[in-house]
Amino acid sequence: MEQTLTYQSIDDTVLDTLVSPRRSYWVTVVILFCGVLMGAACWMVQILVGIGVGGQNNPVHWGTYLINFVFWVGIAHSGTLISAILHLFRAGWRNPIARAAETMTVFAVCTAGLYPFIHLGRVWMVYYMLPVPNQRTLWPNFQSPLMFDVVAISTYLTVSSLFWYTGMLPDLAIIRDNATGVRRKIFSVLSLGWTGEFEIWRHYTRGYLFFAALATPLVISVHSVVSWDFALSVVPGWHTTIFAPYFVAGAIHSGLAMVVTLMIPLRVIFRYENIITDRVLESVAKTIIFTGLIVGFAYGTEIFIAWYSHNPIEMESFRWRAFGDYSLEYWIMVSCNVLIPLLLFFKKIRTNIRVLFIISLLVNVGMWYERFVIIIGSVAHDFLPHAWGLYSPSWVEFGIMIGSFCLFFFLFVLFVKHMPSVSMTEMKETLHEGDSHAG
Repeated sequence: MEQTLTYQSIDDTVLDTLVSPRRSYWVTVVILFCGVLMGAACWMVQILVGIGVGGQNNPVHWGTYLINFVFWVGIAHSGTLISAILHLFRAGWRNPIARAAETMTVFAVCTAGLYPFIHLGRVWMVYYMLPVPNQRTLWPNFQSPLMFDVVAISTYLTVSSLFWYTGMLPDLAIIRDNATGVRRKIFSVLSLGWTGEFEIWRHYTRGYLFFAALATPLVISVHSVVSWDFALSVVPGWHTTIFAPYFVAGAIHSGLAMVVTLMIPLRVIFRYENIITDRVLESVAKTIIFTGLIVGFAYGTEIFIAWYSHNPIEMESFRWRAFGDYSLEYWIMVSCNVLIPLLLFFKKIRTNIRVLFIISLLVNVGMWYERFVIIIGSVAHDFLPHAWGLYSPSWVEFGIMIGSFCLFFFLFVLFVKHMPSVSMTEMKETLHEGDSHAG
């Protein structure tokens, strides 16, 4: 039975999550950190031995590094969708999950940003990719979509981080006022002298709205730019105008699934049942149905365009995806991204927390395989039959991939225990005028 929320009960519920953690929490942190170290060790092996220790080769020169790069950029998108776009539309159900979604965005972009460095091989040469004077008078090619990526993702990280931190300021002040000793001093610095005066609130609400409006077009632009890495080439299966909206819809689809994957354990562990209610999770589930239908429409459109063009190379490329060497990966993609989310049409399923959690995991798996099928499926089966080849990741690539997932969850686990994982300020906005104003 859901209890009626008050200002005080919201504060108490969130502040209770910041008490000294149990031993099981630190065991989880240590396990995740060991995973991060394992990924770093695999990267060090690649630096010392050479990028040849990966599974990339001709013709498949883009492997899991680019798959995971696109995957993590996609995961980052729903944070901005939930935080910014739904904030502009005043969708009240996004308030309980907005903070965790914003946090997910920042950490996912940071994780994605590592992969271009990893894929570079000789990472110290990154200096020559920057638009700064150097002794070789080398300058980046600003017409390359790879340079678009650098600009778009760094902009997205900057705006998302500012949006995330700005939204936390009132909550950091609440923690400061309820803390003592060193903890109080730390949060006094983090809250930037917040006093809660009318003028400060006025600037805060305007600034938050400004960042929401600024972040909204970035949702479309960033993953559109990522799609141009592929669409501006002439490789069969890539050279199509549908890639920008297709990638944006897929990014939101995978990001919403990751939100559910993170929110359900958070709800159970921190006893957020009165804040992250069944109605909130059901609203996310309905949005997953919508994005899943868009992704399914994009899959069908790709196949139709290949057939309608009567281009034998395009037709063969899509036939091979569905029935060739990577057909298992293709049908995992279709099943997990399009067919399984249709189960959420049934109210009994989308209101069953365990089943919803399993479906969200399967969507995450499916979206990873979507990037695998797009990237590997095209370059492995190019124009010339004598140049066709297959790809399988090496143990180094698997180690780095596991390390990146551990890094993301390591940062998220640290955050939710030491910072407010639910926005107390935005939760209070959902209450009626007559609710208690205690505290």
